[in-house]
Amino acid sequence: MSTEVKAKKRSIKLTLPEDEIMCPGHLACQGCGATIAMRYALKALGPKTITAIPACCWAVIDGPFPYSAASIPVYHCAFETAASTASGISHGLSSLGKTDVTTLAWAGDGGTFDIGIQALSGAAERGDNMIYVVYDNEAYMNTGIQRSSSTPHGAWTTTTPVKHYKKGPKKNIMEIMVAHHIPYCATANIAFPEDFVKKLQKAKTMKGMKFIHLYAPCPTGWKHPPRNTVKIARLATETNVFPIYEVENGVYKINKRIKTPKPVSEYLKLQGRFRHLTADVIDFIQQGVNDRLTRIEKLEQAFGANSQDSPTS
Repeated sequence: MSTEVKAKKRSIKLTLPEDEIMCPGHLACQGCGATIAMRYALKALGPKTITAIPACCWAVIDGPFPYSAASIPVYHCAFETAASTASGISHGLSSLGKTDVTTLAWAGDGGTFDIGIQALSGAAERGDNMIYVVYDNEAYMNTGIQRSSSTPHGAWTTTTPVKHYKKGPKKNIMEIMVAHHIPYCATANIAFPEDFVKKLQKAKTMKGMKFIHLYAPCPTGWKHPPRNTVKIARLATETNVFPIYEVENGVYKINKRIKTPKPVSEYLKLQGRFRHLTADVIDFIQQGVNDRLTRIEKLEQAFGANSQDSPTS
């Protein structure tokens, strides 16, 4: 290696942990946002991590037994039991006196917003020590692209076809988890890996339930080319479709402020699942996006770090 190349290499600022824990050879579709997400998560949490994965895309992505692309201990569990399985892992580690191992529940939106919400709520209410990440691709992708309660208004799925597209907003899982009074809730996006890694590393230092709602596009279900995964993910935040914020001990903070938001149509037009929408429906979606952002901003004003009403950490 030449002296010039060495100098350039030293000048590169590493913004993510360098170690690669996840292996090649996984079984994901091309451009899978959930696979990008796991790679970043393992970089953030390190090899001393045990994860519970229910029935979801990642139950397949990881590979057939005895192989594993994750390269950490993985408990494959029933669809509804990511949080309860992680609870058992966490208490087992505590009984063994192992305090340097992170318990990670890793589930899709179907196993979190819908069938798994009872176990998640119970673990949160008990304050079980884990990080729970829902990688949200807004439908039951592994079983055939059926709608979930995370599917946004206007979207095509196999159970909400074009003439009967999904009506109504996606479930506000963040506010559901904030209502459990857990130490940390946050949104994150695979298009902003530094923010995601930072939030996982922060969560790792806390005791109790920590919840991260992670935006992870699915080319297969969203009907877009694999090469557009990160572009669409970035647009989701640049249009305020998916705001990035956190709630730490009840204190709200918006992490990515978009000074000049792009119109929501820029995000929708890249995805075949929204191709059928009329201008009126797009305007309705835009208004919903504006209203949700206004609500988050008001919560930050009322319960942010500079508010007199904010609880102390």
